Amino acid sequence: MIEVINLEKKFKIKKKRKNNSELDPREHGGYFHAVRKVDFTCQNGHILGLLGPNGAGKTTVLRMLSTAIKPTAGEINIHGFNAIHDPLEIRKQIGFLSGATGLYGRLTAKEMIVYFGRLHGMDALACQKRLESLVDILEMGSFLDRRNDNLSAGMKQKVNIARTLIHDPKVIVFDEPTTGLDVAAAEAIIRLIEQCKNEGKTVLFSTHHMHEVERLCDSIVLIHEGLVTFTGTVTQMKHQSGQAQMDKAFLALIGKEDLHVA
Repeated sequence: MIEVINLEKKFKIKKKRKNNSELDPREHGGYFHAVRKVDFTCQNGHILGLLGPNGAGKTTVLRMLSTAIKPTAGEINIHGFNAIHDPLEIRKQIGFLSGATGLYGRLTAKEMIVYFGRLHGMDALACQKRLESLVDILEMGSFLDRRNDNLSAGMKQKVNIARTLIHDPKVIVFDEPTTGLDVAAAEAIIRLIEQCKNEGKTVLFSTHHMHEVERLCDSIVLIHEGLVTFTGTVTQMKHQSGQAQMDKAFLALIGKEDLHVA
C-alpha cells in the first residue's frame, strides 16, 4: 500500500527571470513549488495511474516515492514504512522504473539483471529462479546473452523492467514504461503490469497513453502545475469532464479543452 499525505517539494530558483510576465504560477518566494499538497492512496492489488502534462510534477512525486529526493513537507508511507525516516526499508519494498534509468552497456542482459538481484541480497539460486520467470514473461530468451549496447530500445526496456522486478518487490513504480516502444514490446510490458496486479502487488503507473490508462488503471490521480486536479476512476474522470474520450477528458481537466485531439 502507498499512502501520500500533503506532499510538497520546492526547489530554490537560482536565476531571476528578466520578464515577470513569463513567471510560472509555481514560482514565488524565490522557490519553484514543483509539488503542492498532493494526496493519494493506492491499495494492494490495485493499479493507480498518475497522469499529467509534461512538467506537471509527476516525476518529482515518483522520485520522492523512490527516496531519490526528500520531500519539503508531507508524508510517504509504503507498507508501514515512512520514506523520510526509513528510506532503506522503502528501497527494499519497491521496484522503481524511471525513464532516465540506464544500462551498463558492456554487461549482457542476464549479467545486468543478476547484478541487481545480488545488490538486493538475493542468493544465486533465488536470483536464477526469479530470472527464469521474468525472461519467460517478458520474452527475453533470444537476447539474454547479448550485450546491452547491442540491444534495441524495446529490448533495453525489458532488461530495465526485469532489473526493477528481480527482487520481487511488493510495490512497483513504472514511469512511462512503454514510451517509444513498438506495439509488440509495449504489449508484453502491459501484460506484465497486469500480472503484477493479479499477484496482489501495489502498482503506480505513469503514462501519456490514455488507452493504457483505460485498460490498466483502477483509479487515477491527475496532477497539473503541481496540484491534484482529479482523483477517481476512468468512468468518473469522463463524467466530471463531460467527455466520452479519455484524451479529451484529460485536456478538459487541465483547462486545455480547446486543443484539437486527433
